[in-house]
Amino acid sequence: MTDAQLPESVEASPERSTHGVGPWPGEWPPDAHDPESVWDVELLAQGDSRNVIDRYRYWRMEAIVAALDERRHPFHVAIENWQHDMNIGSIVRSANAFLADTVHIIGRRRWNRRGAMVTDRYQHVVHHPDVATFAAWARGEGIPVIAVDNVGDAVPVDRAELPERCVLLFGQEGPGLSDEALAAASGHIEITQYGSTRSINASAAAAVVMYEWCRRYAG
Repeated sequence: MTDAQLPESVEASPERSTHGVGPWPGEWPPDAHDPESVWDVELLAQGDSRNVIDRYRYWRMEAIVAALDERRHPFHVAIENWQHDMNIGSIVRSANAFLADTVHIIGRRRWNRRGAMVTDRYQHVVHHPDVATFAAWARGEGIPVIAVDNVGDAVPVDRAELPERCVLLFGQEGPGLSDEALAAASGHIEITQYGSTRSINASAAAAVVMYEWCRRYAG
């Protein structure tokens, strides 16, 4: 996968083209019509308004996924999906932002994609019908499951052991993780809070924990 570059007129450092870019200015890249190249000729001709970083402007979606696959982090994210929680889409979006390996949806196959803002096109998402099936997968892969919930024995995430290769397991907004999910985990962590509310938004909690993982391991 070549690290294709934007022309100087649209290349940004830091990101300047947050709201998209117009058609490619000037002469197209020499390999634009090569089916093996990263370029999407429709985007080159019409502009690229997608929510992608400038490095991937005008790239085919498949080329972006392939580039991400070469450097994904070794942590996974899992979410229980019993109530069609709207936070799931936002968690998928954060998983893409922090370059998680895979997102695992446990329970209902259908989930609310609105919050994902189409980032699920670039993020690997798999389904497990129940906690038992998910736990069996994790055991088979030798990946420890770390439950994120403010239960009695949970350790604050900034002080907790957080394996480099792991699955971060999140529950539903309100009820949190099921008893079965908590039992399937080898560790329980929580986010320290200082106000009167018992819990914070599920998608916000997921972003905090993923960031903490990246702070430790993402060089």
